[in-house]
Formats: sequence, structure tokens, C-alpha cells
Amino acid sequence: MSGRASAGAPATVGPVERPDSVAANIAHWTKTNREHLDPSATPEDWASGEIRWGIFGIREEDLGSPLGEVRGLDVVELGCGTAYFSAALARLGARPVGVDPTPAQLATARRMQAETGIVFPLVEAPAEDVPLPDASFDLAFSEYGASLWADPAAWIPEARRLLRPGGRLVFLTNSVLATLCVPDEPGVAGVELLRPQFDLYRIRWPGEPGIEYHLAHSDWIRILREHGFEIEALHEPRPGPDAKEHGYYDVVTLEWARRWPAEEIWVARRR
Repeated sequence: MSGRASAGAPATVGPVERPDSVAANIAHWTKTNREHLDPSATPEDWASGEIRWGIFGIREEDLGSPLGEVRGLDVVELGCGTAYFSAALARLGARPVGVDPTPAQLATARRMQAETGIVFPLVEAPAEDVPLPDASFDLAFSEYGASLWADPAAWIPEARRLLRPGGRLVFLTNSVLATLCVPDEPGVAGVELLRPQFDLYRIRWPGEPGIEYHLAHSDWIRILREHGFEIEALHEPRPGPDAKEHGYYDVVTLEWARRWPAEEIWVARRR
């Protein structure tokens, strides 16, 4: 997810070689893992077995179950981070493989595997170039992993390559609206549009080493269709009465997210 602890004015940058983007995000997530993710990782949270999406932890069933039944499926998580989401799928009977380019994140995942006994393969690689065979998976998914931190022009066709015909792709990222409403100065999204939608794509936030990818809906539709996906659904999660402020990721407040979509979940199927 957007790892800014405080938002600054974004500077849109032009295309660069993919390795630069990958290296920048490894630096970002090495820092975030050291400061927040590794210290906060607990066996209880990592192995809960309950699927919750996004910064407000909205239950899978409350969203109409975008993942569907996962028991018996071969699943790849692109940008798995500390792999807590894959661990929950393993508890539900899936056969997950976690893919992430950041060694520190995978080290936390391996520590959690040792502490919980929930073990599945972890692969150190960017989502743009995954060293796994073609047509190996029934489901590819990302929750603020590749969906935000990898170049869609590269990771979407890679997801298609990894999926079997008829396989599904499900991913969550920041909503377009939230991205347009984050203020120039540090703070959370407000009630005004503060930047042009037509300039969205590859963004580096001042003071942060990472590079995020934010696309308009028309661009997501184009890229998915160009690479052989049929779009089945677009969910705009709304936090329920039991939701709480996240406390670390501060793109939007809970009050804001109950009025406008802060996140979006895309569901597509490989033709």
C-alpha cells in the first residue's frame, strides 16, 4: 500500500528503465519493513486465516468474495511483502507462492513461517519478471503489492503468462479519486481535486525513495484488455461500522473512506 507515513506533493516522472523502479522500491520497503512491518509482525495476525482487504481490513465476504473459493487452487501473490495474505489463503486450503523483490520483507515472511508452521514457497523477484513457469496458477492476486509498486505495462502481461487459461487476476490499489485528492503538503485526502487525472501513471513522492503507479480506470481497462483479460468486476470497498483508523498508512481518514472510495479491487479473467 502507499507507504508514505506523510504525503507530500507528487512529482510525475517520465519512463525509465524498469530496474531503476525496482531498486527504488526495494529501498523503500527495506526501510518500511525495518521501521514498521517487521516489528509489528505477530504469529496471531500473520496466521489468522481470515481474508481482510486494504487499510481498513474489510472482510472478503462483505465485498461479495472477489477471490472466490480458493481451496485447492495454485495461487501466486505478486508483491507479497511479508506474505500475511498468502498465509491466510494457505490456511483456507490454497497452495500459494509469494513473490517479492525485497529481501527484508521475505526475511520477515520466513520468520513468520517458522513461528507459525505455515510454510509455502517464497520467491525473490519483481512482479515484472517472475522466474516461474508459464500457466502455473489458477489465481494471481495483489493487495497493494504489484498493483501499486510495479509497472502495469510489465506486470499485467507477466500475470497473464503465469495464469492458466481461464485463471483469475484480482488486485487492490488506491482509488483514482483518493490519489487526486491527497494534498500537496503532508496530510490526508480532502474534499477537493488537487491534481490532474491525465498526468497519472508513474509517481515519485518527495522525500520517499519508492515509485508508485496510479492509473485512471480507462488505462486499467485498456491494459487489461490488451493483455488478454476480460474484466469481471470493479469493487469500491466501503469500511463497515467495525473499521478503525489504520494508524500508519494515512492516505485517507476512515470518515473520508466512508463517503468516497479510497480503494478499488479489480477482478479479471484470462481469456
